[in-house]
Amino acid sequence: MELSSLDETLALFDSLSAAPEKGIEEIIPAARTLLIRFCRRETSMVQLAEKIARHSLAQRTERSSQQVTIPVHYNGEDLPSVAELLGIEVQALIRRHQESVWNVAFTGFAPGFAYMVSDTGEWQTPRRSTPRTRIPAGSVALAGEFSGIYPQASPGGWQLIGQTELKMWDLSREQPALLMPGAQVNFIDAAKSTKTVSLPAQVPAQRLPEGTGATLTVLATGLQTLWQDNGRAGRAGMGLSESGAMDKAALHAANRIVGNPINSPCLEITQGGFRARVTGDVVIGVTGAQCPLTLRTAEGERYAVDSYRPLNLAAGDEIHFAAPVCGLRSYLAVRGGFIVPQSLGSAARDSLAQVGPEPLGVGDILATGSHPNPGPVLLNELPAASLPTAEDTVTLDIVLGPRTDWFTAQAIELLTAQSWRVTPQSNRIGLRLASEQPLARSKHQELPSEGTCSGSIQVPASGQPVLFLHDHPLTGGYPVIAAVAEYHLDLAGQIPPGAGIRFNVIRPFLEIAGSKASDQRDA
Repeated sequence: MELSSLDETLALFDSLSAAPEKGIEEIIPAARTLLIRFCRRETSMVQLAEKIARHSLAQRTERSSQQVTIPVHYNGEDLPSVAELLGIEVQALIRRHQESVWNVAFTGFAPGFAYMVSDTGEWQTPRRSTPRTRIPAGSVALAGEFSGIYPQASPGGWQLIGQTELKMWDLSREQPALLMPGAQVNFIDAAKSTKTVSLPAQVPAQRLPEGTGATLTVLATGLQTLWQDNGRAGRAGMGLSESGAMDKAALHAANRIVGNPINSPCLEITQGGFRARVTGDVVIGVTGAQCPLTLRTAEGERYAVDSYRPLNLAAGDEIHFAAPVCGLRSYLAVRGGFIVPQSLGSAARDSLAQVGPEPLGVGDILATGSHPNPGPVLLNELPAASLPTAEDTVTLDIVLGPRTDWFTAQAIELLTAQSWRVTPQSNRIGLRLASEQPLARSKHQELPSEGTCSGSIQVPASGQPVLFLHDHPLTGGYPVIAAVAEYHLDLAGQIPPGAGIRFNVIRPFLEIAGSKASDQRDA
């Protein structure tokens, strides 16, 4: 839902929160828009838009009266260029940032990331033409009318003006986010604040829970091995995307093979290279990317074994993953389930939010036995789809919008006419794509931050798109030209660097004009 101002947007969000319409599952507020996820079994897009358009924009709910002072080291690498853009000296920019009173309008992008607006309203800072692949945690930044602080290291296109040592997001606190909507924030010079020195945390020795069955000892992790399940749907209010397994069909298949509930935590192994030794009899299932698998017995014998089949391992046996022949991510389930600590209702590791168990390391001991009564094993499980190699070109179906009209007609044609290469800078947050001809915009003004979903194809000023995957930021400030159809998201999560992508439009952009109640709102 698009509105004409931040005040109207927050008023509609408050109204829908107080009196939600049937079928709404989640609402992500942003600067001028609400991104609304709804259940098609309970309502239609047109019906929901008509009902939402009847909500009043006149009344705001009373917000938090929290006041927070944040010490900042004004040493950001974009400080000189931002001052030049605003036509002032660097010291004048710092002084203006400190003298302004900032109010948290909404949260998004990542857990603990607060979008703060100034009481003076004199801030309009363009984003970088190409987002950085990594911005350090605690970075204080500007974009559009907002100031924000990156809670953890992540990609981003905001202009960096400083650094704070305060933690924006801490799960050990009763309220993990330091800044909540409605909070009033003052920035001060860090040199004038009391300095706090944090000692390194002591890492306790790993203890296995009671009732643990056989264990797996990690001998090698490959490029990256993470715990994953279905993720954390419905946590947008905390700034969390769904996350979870990149290929959920493969995750479910691995669990079915060994008789577990399909959402049981599994190992997500990227580009093979994983090795583990077991201490007792276990049955495992491996799905997803086709990695040649080797069983090495306690006696040193080696056997090639198949994926998508239950495999019994005896004490002392090892399972070895080679580099994948096709696909990118494999999934390993164990009969009876792994015992994995959960955060906010899931064992999934969110690489952007840095929520969930840490990536696995060599020497980790993995406990099993969370499901004492597993079901039967399956012998006839098959892959849901064939997976690509780095030499292949994959076709992904897309739906145009919501910002297709921000691009030239030639850009929309180029989106589907040329192949896009997946670059090595890609990760669980998104696939960074490149092609000979970038996508040109017809509108060059700053786009106020707005909600994004898995599969969004966001286009920064460079014209080279980023295809958001499951660890994507909840909000972004670059226009989304299209979104990948939900049924192709698993396939998108299995495309290796070097492979090509072609986009196939299955539905044009659909705009529903505002109702008679208000001609200023579009859906």
